[in-house]
Amino acid sequence: MTKMDFEDIRPYNNLEFKAAYFRLLEYRGFQEAMAMFLPDYPISQFRQDLGNFNTVEEAQRSLDKRFVDVFIAQSSKGATLSGIENIDENKAYMFIGNHRDITFDPALLEYYFFIEQRKTSRIAVGDNLYSTPVLNEIAKLNKMVKVKRTGTMREKLENSHILAAYIQQSLFEENESVWIAQRDGRTKDGNDFTKHGLVKMITLGNDKNLTETIRRMKITPVTVSYEYEPCDKLKARELAISEHTIYQKQPGEDFNSIKQGIFGQKGHMSLTIGTPIDRELDTIPDGLSNNDIINEVCKLIDKQIYRNYTLYSTNYIAHDMLHHDETYREHYTDSEKTAFEQYLQRQSQVPDVSEEKMLELLLKTYATPVDNYYKTISEEN
Repeated sequence: MTKMDFEDIRPYNNLEFKAAYFRLLEYRGFQEAMAMFLPDYPISQFRQDLGNFNTVEEAQRSLDKRFVDVFIAQSSKGATLSGIENIDENKAYMFIGNHRDITFDPALLEYYFFIEQRKTSRIAVGDNLYSTPVLNEIAKLNKMVKVKRTGTMREKLENSHILAAYIQQSLFEENESVWIAQRDGRTKDGNDFTKHGLVKMITLGNDKNLTETIRRMKITPVTVSYEYEPCDKLKARELAISEHTIYQKQPGEDFNSIKQGIFGQKGHMSLTIGTPIDRELDTIPDGLSNNDIINEVCKLIDKQIYRNYTLYSTNYIAHDMLHHDETYREHYTDSEKTAFEQYLQRQSQVPDVSEEKMLELLLKTYATPVDNYYKTISEEN
């Protein structure tokens, strides 16, 4: 593959980012966003600072970290970040994360890198995040790699090969880490499982040396957990409607989900970087087919994601409410339960789905991680 093959999906590089930022700063909406969220960092100051930056990461640490600081302060009770010691800052990793929110899942990982003065990773995201000129510039400035999801079957296959080639070039030739969600679309039912097709896609072109390719990729699971999922109401409604008909997204729905994910209240948040699974690949039996190898790799990823999930009082309360018992009563107080019950009552109010159905699906969203966590722990013991 040549560089030109990637022109439509790659982010801006160190030779392009300054001109792109100057273009971005001309958009009125972005000017208003900076004035609203970064009143102490005027555009004139950023323009001046930009002249001294030599890399995309320097600009990210100056501007993006400020934005994320504000968003975390306004929409959460703070973030707990852990696991940076599991990775070598001089090596590239294929981060595969559970997917609860469109923007905050990868943003928390990059925020961790800002804090630790590490090089940020590239981020593979769906082309729906490129829906406006402003979003397109922001995506490419934040090292985002476009995942094309539309087209004919032939076009989708070709796009998968191009994306796989770009990911492999990033990891193996450019020493650039990449983050990608473990499945298409956000988890809506609380089950964080890695899609077989995702691992198959990132390894395309390496059928004859699949295990060695996976080993070289240094696949590293990343787990993000939210005390309150900012889009839980939207997800439950979509699930309920999908039980009876094909769910059709409305114009602007993805953008609304992005805004809700950023500004919706999340309570406490946590992100844990796991350990590269190349250390566990030797546990996969010899003689398996490539499909079976990929299945085993998915299990290794999922096991870490489940084990590293942070369970909050909301998870335990939801589990007890769903099963009409008090199995996890020691993990929450009466006041926490009352507050969560009131929250669920508010989130269950939508015009086109019954309150009972919404409550059931919301409870499953929060309760399922409890089952996955304890099942994983018991199997390991």
